[in-house]
Amino acid sequence: MSTALERRNSPLATPSNLGANAVRDVSGALTMLLADVFSLYLKTKNFHWHMWGLHFRDYHLMLDEQGDQIFAMTDAIAERARKIGGRTIHSIGDIGRRQRLMDNDADYVTPDDMLAELRDDNLRLVEFMRETHSLCDEHGDVATAGLLENWIDETERRVWFLYETARD
Repeated sequence: MSTALERRNSPLATPSNLGANAVRDVSGALTMLLADVFSLYLKTKNFHWHMWGLHFRDYHLMLDEQGDQIFAMTDAIAERARKIGGRTIHSIGDIGRRQRLMDNDADYVTPDDMLAELRDDNLRLVEFMRETHSLCDEHGDVATAGLLENWIDETERRVWFLYETARD
């Protein structure tokens, strides 16, 4: 029987029939994607909380809905990385070191700028997801690729809504 210290120091080696390189590459890409999804979630909620103006109610509700959808991806992304034998993020600091989407800490952002920034960030997220999908294709990881296809569709829908909402 192993001790608590031995268990704590043992590797997280979830069995997988993907090769070691596939586990490393795909779980690494998923971890980067997870950091971006968390940062987009927080930015979406930031803009939701700080929305103002003539269309406040509509924008506020839309961003709340989008935030819920973005947050719903987080657990599935992290669990997929673990299912294939990889590791994932551990902390807010870990997210900050890995995220590719920029934060917005401005005290004042116009509603139009909020919508445009979220649209652009969602477009970048689609790009990151497509890159991860290509990596999954290279390694034959059809399960992760299938999840990504659904998330790409959801993210493109958010882009569409943000674009159409902000159009004159």
